[in-house]
Amino acid sequence: MRIRPMRTADIDAAERVTAQAFAPSPPREHTGSLDDTAAAPGQRPPLARQRWTARLAHFLSTDPDGAWVADAGDDIVGIAVAVRRDLLWILSSYAVAPGHQGRGIGKALLDAALAYGAGCLRGAVCALPDPRALRRYRQAGFTLHPTMRLVGVVDHDVVPDINGVRVGSQADLELVDSVDRQIRGATHRPDHGIMAGYGPLLVCDTLTGSGYTYLDRSGVGLLAATRRGVAQRLLWAALAQQPPGTEVIIRYLTADQEWAVDVGLAAGLRIEAEGFLALRHMRPPTPYVPSVPFG
Repeated sequence: MRIRPMRTADIDAAERVTAQAFAPSPPREHTGSLDDTAAAPGQRPPLARQRWTARLAHFLSTDPDGAWVADAGDDIVGIAVAVRRDLLWILSSYAVAPGHQGRGIGKALLDAALAYGAGCLRGAVCALPDPRALRRYRQAGFTLHPTMRLVGVVDHDVVPDINGVRVGSQADLELVDSVDRQIRGATHRPDHGIMAGYGPLLVCDTLTGSGYTYLDRSGVGLLAATRRGVAQRLLWAALAQQPPGTEVIIRYLTADQEWAVDVGLAAGLRIEAEGFLALRHMRPPTPYVPSVPFG
């Protein structure tokens, strides 16, 4: 067994490891809610698999020193993928295959990924409620903030008319970067291209505040704003875009995000327990809906 840098040739094996590790009920972000085709146990639907592998290829191009695998000789049995955005370190993906857990592989992978964050002022992980992983995050200095998610079908009869929200473009990325710097201390600049492939960018820029959200087919992929009123306006606009009858999910909301909880409940969504937002040297950004892979 060795821990080594990930290579492009490892992408398909890395996808299989994560799909197996999150079976039998992978989080919706990992399945992506992209395909109604049923997948076999331990597998993602085809479109979700395509999106996952494309994202990993993107991270290998932007952050090759943050991607690690556990190599058992004939197969990859674990992965950890971390990215750096300005001075923020983000753990994007982390998994050990069933049958190989409890052997110290996860700790070795996380140590390698953490080393990539040397010099970063802050760190963030959208963490599943896995006791072993949570123990490692806490031992590494992360504060564990319990999170909830909003799930359900939007009641379009109660969605208000929203003014001031428009579809964004490349010309808005400076505004988006400015919001990100204010809210989380780092931009998503290298990732805008791939996030735009998941769904449109919506922007709100008023005299009292600014914000943006990226949509995807399961709801909100990411949202940040300088004011809670702007964030609520963007969230309502995002919910209005969801096709009638489709399930929406808004993930990893800490107790600081009551502005989002209030909108979700008003729209007919229900609250469920999620996992933890593990943060190092930072408070939960707000108003903010994090992205699991992009922070």
